[in-house]
Amino acid sequence: MTQLKPIKTALISVFHKDRLEEILKKLNAEGVKLISTGGTQSFIESLGYECTKVEELTTYPSILGGRVKTLHPKIFGGILGRRGLDSDAKEMQKYEIPAIDLVIVDLYPFEETVKSGAPEADIIGGISLIRAGAKNFNDVVIVPSKAEYADLLEMLNAKGANSALEDRRHFAERAFAVSSHYDTAIHGYFAAGK
Repeated sequence: MTQLKPIKTALISVFHKDRLEEILKKLNAEGVKLISTGGTQSFIESLGYECTKVEELTTYPSILGGRVKTLHPKIFGGILGRRGLDSDAKEMQKYEIPAIDLVIVDLYPFEETVKSGAPEADIIGGISLIRAGAKNFNDVVIVPSKAEYADLLEMLNAKGANSALEDRRHFAERAFAVSSHYDTAIHGYFAAGK
């Protein structure tokens, strides 16, 4: 039987909030600690669930007009820290970095934003959380878009707040598909001379 890894902490940062309610209900029922920012955090709290602000964890505010919120060692260390490596565990303990076991991201719709005529500064976003979660799939479940919410809910209903390696590999594959599509769309935007 495949060894399951527990999901104790989840970082959630999504554009589309629809279809997230069931997942949040299940995570809350399983005792998973929720971390989030901005609109997602407000949405989570509006449903009556406790949610730690990223700013509380990092002790830094969201800066540069919201461009820098989660780019911090306490967030990325929590995602990228290798759970089975002693040196990583010691550094995480030394710098009080909590392990983040589940990352749920849903990027804003790039193509639609371009069509809307939004300024260039507003249309190019980052996929750092997706890449970090996928890189450490041995320890982290990365859900890169709302298209994967159903798969996540199915996993949670079947295994509780636990994941198997095959689950984490599946979501990592989806994460690289999302990042590839996103980067291709941005490349197309620049190549077209917009």
